[in-house]
Amino acid sequence: MTDIDPNSYSEPRKAVVTKLDWDVSINFDSTTVSGYAELTVDSKVDVLDTLVLDSRDLVIEEIQVKETGATCNYEITNPLKFEFGSKLIINLSQISLKSFTLRIKYRTAPNASALTWLRKEQTAGKRHPYLYSQCQAIHARSLFPCQDTPSVKFTYTAKIHAPKELTVLMSAKRLGTEPQSSSEMVTTKFEQNIPIPSYLVAIVAGDIECRDLGPRSKVWSEKELVDRAAFEFSQTEDMLRTAEQLMGDYVWGPYDLMVLPPSFPYGGMENPCLTFVTPTLLAGDKSLADVIAHEISHSWTGNLVTNSSFEHFWLNEGHTMFLERKILGRLHDPLLSQLHAHQGWKSFNKNLKDTKVPFTKLVPNLRGVDPDDAFSLVPYEKGFALLYSLELLLGGPDVFEPFLRKYVEHFKYKSITTADWKEYLFQYFSSEENQKKLSSFDWETWLHGEGLPPYQPNYDLSLAKPSDVLAQKWLQQPEDSLDVFTEADISSLSSILILEFVSKLHLAEPPVSLAKVKQLELVYKFNGVKNSELRFEWLMLCIKVKWEDCVPHALDFVNEQGRMKFVRPIYKKLGVWEYSRPKAIANYKLHREEMHNTTAMLVAKDLNLDENEKE
Repeated sequence: MTDIDPNSYSEPRKAVVTKLDWDVSINFDSTTVSGYAELTVDSKVDVLDTLVLDSRDLVIEEIQVKETGATCNYEITNPLKFEFGSKLIINLSQISLKSFTLRIKYRTAPNASALTWLRKEQTAGKRHPYLYSQCQAIHARSLFPCQDTPSVKFTYTAKIHAPKELTVLMSAKRLGTEPQSSSEMVTTKFEQNIPIPSYLVAIVAGDIECRDLGPRSKVWSEKELVDRAAFEFSQTEDMLRTAEQLMGDYVWGPYDLMVLPPSFPYGGMENPCLTFVTPTLLAGDKSLADVIAHEISHSWTGNLVTNSSFEHFWLNEGHTMFLERKILGRLHDPLLSQLHAHQGWKSFNKNLKDTKVPFTKLVPNLRGVDPDDAFSLVPYEKGFALLYSLELLLGGPDVFEPFLRKYVEHFKYKSITTADWKEYLFQYFSSEENQKKLSSFDWETWLHGEGLPPYQPNYDLSLAKPSDVLAQKWLQQPEDSLDVFTEADISSLSSILILEFVSKLHLAEPPVSLAKVKQLELVYKFNGVKNSELRFEWLMLCIKVKWEDCVPHALDFVNEQGRMKFVRPIYKKLGVWEYSRPKAIANYKLHREEMHNTTAMLVAKDLNLDENEKE
């Protein structure tokens, strides 16, 4: 691969794509996208003989030079035999231009990894089919030929031709729609004038509608969910303003939310102008809406300043976790931010046990590795811990928050490495005292060490005292006198404190007994909660104590939604329990066609399925 990005065949040191003009039709019958991708290319060398692009299962029909009309020869190879892409080599021997546009006629494969196609029966409204994309980490190459690396940023325009019954949205400003003459299709136009990497190109087409959230925000979803979503995310503008106070102006124009169908594999995806979110956030009490603060933060850390490859993914996610908790502290209570960080640290510790050791490094080696296989909480929580440690070391929020703002201002519109970030940190904190502090910091262990970092969090957990008191009472209470507990124990606790209570029981050593878990359900009825984070923590506790009655509830949960944060750990735990393994495998086989491509692939690995078991 390249010396810039081990997960891309492209050669941005020789030439870069600066603009995409996309003109395609959506065909639900063939589950394909077809049309033209016009790529404006700037050469960086004296003689550019070939342009190398990333491709995955694309059918290339013709490549022309727009300026001359000349047809280009090309070949598609996969020299490293990677499952996640091929090398599209375009011969440019007839071109002497330093800047030119290639017009590529092509179509996607029916199983393009970037796209999820839903039959109308799989939607909430069951009226029309539905399409959505997920290009992160390296799936854009299955949607259009591109330099599929975050080290390259480009602007784009789009003309999307889709059935007239559907609304089309993209990670760009929507310019309007035009009916096509004598056709059942409508063309929707888009424009994104701020350069973005390929993984932030996003599209959705479905029977959706919107509600206003604020002067620059709407929420979109199927009409069955849209009013619930508008209630849940009503604080979006407050979060945006708080983020601007910390980081400067929001430059992307609209900030809309798109509540996707349950199969969407992530909590959120920070596509510019149109954040994708999971319906698992619709708890009914706004208790999970803080995820939006994370996606808003990406508008600066990730979208404006971007990791140059997914080896440096922590630059996106560690900074975004840090900003998210700053926003929560300002909007609600600084102690809530501390509790949030504490819960993240606990989740990170648990997640480490299920993360392959090489991928527990903050800056892992991803040569020959699909970034999806390396995905974990490490870049999020280990990255946050690094920044939090530096803030404490260098003088606290009053000095570190201005640094973050200057960091984004300095690198905006660029893609950077960890070395770039570190060099700027040393430049900014240039006093002799700060240089001594930074020089004595254990950089090698933090950035390249495996497992836990050299860090012991010391958060103010006074907000969580009621959770701790109740947990200790349950742990110490004899099993023959559990009738002292009533539902009033938790009636006055917020969702995050109930979650903290269940988490303490989950992590308790020695483990809480099966008898007590059964009584917890009898008293508090956790199997019926709507808060997905609490429901997940509860089910993981039930699986830990091997309560057989919980298995149907756990399988129902993974079938209702496809968020990998929940689905993968549950399948992993069910897969190593002798009683539940055959049930988990049977459930996976029954429902894998409903799952997102990435989720289905990774769950098969989590279950350690052999070829016979996959059938």
